Amino acid sequence: MSIADNLQKITSEIHNTITLVAVSKTKPVKDILEAYNAGQRIFGENKIQEMTEKYELLPKDIQWHMIGHLQRNKVKYMAKFVDLIHGVDSLKTLKEINKQALKYNRTINCLLQVKIAEEETKFGLNLNEVITIIDSDEFKTFKNICVVGLMGMASFTADKNKISNEFKVLKTAFDDLAKQLTNNNDFKTISMGMSGNYNLAIEEGSTMIRVGSAIFGSRNY
Repeated sequence: MSIADNLQKITSEIHNTITLVAVSKTKPVKDILEAYNAGQRIFGENKIQEMTEKYELLPKDIQWHMIGHLQRNKVKYMAKFVDLIHGVDSLKTLKEINKQALKYNRTINCLLQVKIAEEETKFGLNLNEVITIIDSDEFKTFKNICVVGLMGMASFTADKNKISNEFKVLKTAFDDLAKQLTNNNDFKTISMGMSGNYNLAIEEGSTMIRVGSAIFGSRNY
């Protein structure tokens, strides 16, 4: 099927309250334009340089999401346009995002990454670390970022029960934090679920899914 057909299939499967991020990393501009012309407006990249190059070439109503692990020294290159940063896992990173957003008089939306998988290769915070960040005096001084929710990546496994349980951990963490963040009306996003497991993620409460190969086909590494 074409990219447009794949998008139509996925959007027909999910409720319109679920945000679909088309993961376009490694994909050429022509593929992104095909998805754009089919109505997709939110795209995710994992490398800042690649995302910046695509930003310059593509329509400016696209919302760009940074979904990869973030190097603080590269935040400055995307600060003028990035819409949402998914994988924030330290107070230092939040500080740098706030600093760079201030230069452009912007507020950059962020998701705190919670480690829900057992794999050592996965990044993320535990719930206590998230609470420590949010309760810190320094965090309260950041005026140019907005933490809008949490992100997590499940283990790479065929065990659906394990994946579902990991998604449950993130949903529970989100619910616990939402009770504390009563003054943050923007804390609404749970980003979890990818091409192979987004239906499971939605069942467990995901509000945002990151889908690449199910839209664009096999990835070019």
